[in-house]
Amino acid sequence: MEESFRQQLLEDTAFLRAEQRLDTELVDKLILQLNRIYPQILSDKEATRFRNLDVPTSVRLGELLTHLQGKGDEACREFYRALHLHVEEVFHSLPTRLRLRDSLNPMTSSQIHLQRNVLNDGGPLFYLGCFSFAVGMAFLYYYGEARLSGGSRALGMAALGLKRKAEEILVWYTDEGVLM
Repeated sequence: MEESFRQQLLEDTAFLRAEQRLDTELVDKLILQLNRIYPQILSDKEATRFRNLDVPTSVRLGELLTHLQGKGDEACREFYRALHLHVEEVFHSLPTRLRLRDSLNPMTSSQIHLQRNVLNDGGPLFYLGCFSFAVGMAFLYYYGEARLSGGSRALGMAALGLKRKAEEILVWYTDEGVLM
């Protein structure tokens, strides 16, 4: 279930009180927005109290946030709307917004489980051994063919475990070598 706006505001309160971008003018804009558009959330008397310039801005903001949490989820949601409208960069840097964005983004590091594609755990010696075997078979094929009369019988034996087309080609090659 999703978090309520009241719980989100409770988590974001410490960040908002410490945020330097929320100066006196912006806090006043937020208070006036809540008072003018939603007087049931913030009455004229309450708005006047929160706009008192004798009280430091962080204290006024903290009291406003506590008051809104007491009013309920709808009041907290309207505060978030006002914050988004007036101070968008602060709104997007809220801890709850960052957490929500990270949980929805599939490319975040917490969601990505890096997977290593492992073809073989043999390491470099395994690959060196396979390469050496392939080079040895190539030398045997190219240089052994000229010395042996009648073609390479190893190719005829190798055809036993292969599919039909490959078997036909290898048997045909060994038959050709025998006839020459």
